[in-house]
Amino acid sequence: MVKVKICGITNHEDASEAVRLGADVLGFIFAPSPRQIVPELVRNIIFDLPPFVQTVGVFVNEELSVIRDRVAYCGLDLVQLHGDEPPEFCGELMPWAIKSFRIKDRSFLSQMGNYKGRVKAMLLDTYQEGLRGGTGKTFDWDLAVEAVKFGVPVILSGGLGPSNIETAISTVKPYAVDISSSIEARPGKKDHALMRELMEKVNEMRRGFSND
Repeated sequence: MVKVKICGITNHEDASEAVRLGADVLGFIFAPSPRQIVPELVRNIIFDLPPFVQTVGVFVNEELSVIRDRVAYCGLDLVQLHGDEPPEFCGELMPWAIKSFRIKDRSFLSQMGNYKGRVKAMLLDTYQEGLRGGTGKTFDWDLAVEAVKFGVPVILSGGLGPSNIETAISTVKPYAVDISSSIEARPGKKDHALMRELMEKVNEMRRGFSND
């Protein structure tokens, strides 16, 4: 059953609504971004979450010691690495690490083998010059289908929203999907109606899978 990560959480209200609607994972961005959040607020939001909701901190080329400090202080479950972090660096963060790949062409497939065994999952996002994420654009999902066959949990990201989430899940069959900008009223503030529409579609698919 596909998991749902709602990323770019910046406030208690959005976090609570995402969980109420059935999101499995909340993402907090520590790297420079319109959705950047300070550690103190992340810690407070996580403290108020119910049990069994996972939390992820998003970092870009951050020092290992800083990431470890954020994990301990905030109570994060996982870290998502969106920079140029090599396999050895990711291995130092096991069992917390998720490595992001920005997809421009199929060349990323040859890199995946270097990270196998050093990360818990691999996140596939759309390449756009000058951006590390949050592009709001999709990429060729046929490449994601190939990545799923690699044997490491794949998190599909990039331009996913209410209009295409059903097709994305049916086509790629990822371990999880990652959604952010498509369900925002503005960067850093979720549109609860859009978030509800997305989660209703995902939850309907989940019910269908459980009945198969």
